[in-house]
Amino acid sequence: MTSETRETAPSGTEDGDGDTPLRKKITGPLLFLFILGDVLGAGIYALMGVLAGEVGGALWAPLALALVLALLTAGSYAELVTKYPKAGGAAVFAQRAFKAPIVSFLVGFCMLAAGVTSAAGLAIAFAGEYLQTFLPVPTIPAALVFLLLVAALNARGISESVKSNVVMTVIEVSGLVIVVVVVGLMLGGGGGDVSRIGQFPTDASPALAVLGGAIVAYYSFVGFETSANVAEEVRRPSKVYPKALFGALLTAGVVYILVGLASSIALPADELGESSGPLLAVVAASGVPIPDWLFSLIALIAVANGALLTMIMTSRLSYGMATEGLLPSPLAKVLPKRRTPWVAIVCTTILAMLLTLVGDLATLASAVVLLLLFSFISTNVAVLVLRRDRVAHEHFRVWTFVPVLGVLSCILLLTQQEPIVWAFGGGFLVLGVVLYFATVLGRRMRDRRRA
Repeated sequence: MTSETRETAPSGTEDGDGDTPLRKKITGPLLFLFILGDVLGAGIYALMGVLAGEVGGALWAPLALALVLALLTAGSYAELVTKYPKAGGAAVFAQRAFKAPIVSFLVGFCMLAAGVTSAAGLAIAFAGEYLQTFLPVPTIPAALVFLLLVAALNARGISESVKSNVVMTVIEVSGLVIVVVVVGLMLGGGGGDVSRIGQFPTDASPALAVLGGAIVAYYSFVGFETSANVAEEVRRPSKVYPKALFGALLTAGVVYILVGLASSIALPADELGESSGPLLAVVAASGVPIPDWLFSLIALIAVANGALLTMIMTSRLSYGMATEGLLPSPLAKVLPKRRTPWVAIVCTTILAMLLTLVGDLATLASAVVLLLLFSFISTNVAVLVLRRDRVAHEHFRVWTFVPVLGVLSCILLLTQQEPIVWAFGGGFLVLGVVLYFATVLGRRMRDRRRA
């Protein structure tokens, strides 16, 4: 992967910086922690048990494969975000590349649907076994209250949100480090079973099991794409974005693989699969005297961080699509003092709250991956199409074979989805088509009235 320089930019835009109604408060380190926090909080605390059901004790294998697949599409994002550092992400890239409003709308809608679905899944995870350690409250009401609190912080401001993310990311990384360290101590004391890390389910082909598990594991890496939707709020995006993106993904990948190895060593796959708080079970099995409440608190913070960053993405994506004319213009309204897209925050929060009422965590996670894969295919193709478009500032350029492999990897993952997930994702796509034509019809009716 290389960096490419275009013709000299106008003063003040040498690095893709330009005028924007949003406030530029995100530096390189903050962006790294933003991406790392979103990726680490995107499901590893909740999905290790689901992954064990797919691949048995070989948890590290689908995690490693998912990392490689995620890096391919991340390369395309690095080129397009540094080339067009505007809020809106994949939808804006599709608009520029394909010049077809319905394609751009559906790409953006897939991202929106994936974002609110992911937030709903994380809210359910937050209100599950980890929260029950402290408060024996009903799951759904607790999830709804949680999403309201996330919305309030999101509306407060991007600076407050990313600074909160710094604290929460450090805490959630510490939780994963605890898992690795206590299992290391367990091994040192003669406990655990290292042989489990190579054990697959007896009735499964290892290759197919890893491929199927990579779908679940891929959910643990999604979140890197959310950073495209805050590009407009990043200082010097062309220089800092690629380093922050690849650094965060590689860091998350190493941590995940270590946690996968530790989980397999500490517990058999069937015990991991039965727990809604699998990493809490791993810590308990290690015998190291760490209170359940402490690790549960860390896990809650990790899940909360993932939800916060996901909802930041969905609100900025809605804002970006509205500014491009792909969604109703009220979604582009910004609070005068806070300079946050408040209408978009309200609407996406309501959608996430509704989705907490349906589906379990595994189905929601797979549906998120399905929806994102359509957007990822579009982004990988858009890189190649937009190579003809020249911009007036230096930007990152990915090797040509990377987006090609990115498309193929997305298609491969799509072939592994279950019918129920296709039905869930297909329902969202149908809804997107209906909303698109309703938006077009409404716009035409308004134009006629004005005429």
